[in-house]
Amino acid sequence: MEARSTPRITCTYLNSYVGKNVTVVGKVVQLRGDEAVIDADGNITAHLDRDSHLSAGNAVQLIGKVLPDLSIKVLTSMDLGTDVDYNLSNTVVEIAHQHKSIFQYDA
Repeated sequence: MEARSTPRITCTYLNSYVGKNVTVVGKVVQLRGDEAVIDADGNITAHLDRDSHLSAGNAVQLIGKVLPDLSIKVLTSMDLGTDVDYNLSNTVVEIAHQHKSIFQYDA
């Protein structure tokens, strides 16, 4: 299997990753059929796959592709429950972007 980098991002970084796979951690603020709105330092619309089982108010980790409209097509998702430190998660994103050579690679 080919190795791929899925950088951790927040809403702020969506523009830089159009067409690429990313990892997002955020809070599910709304569920609408096969879409969800995720607060990851700003709202992101996520197009869910059929295996996504999310709960409003819970944290979620998404891996997916950033679409041209800055939404995310979800490839995998994981419900993280309610005990998530969003400040810590956002700090990890910032550190990863300050030190890209350590955290990201081109496949």
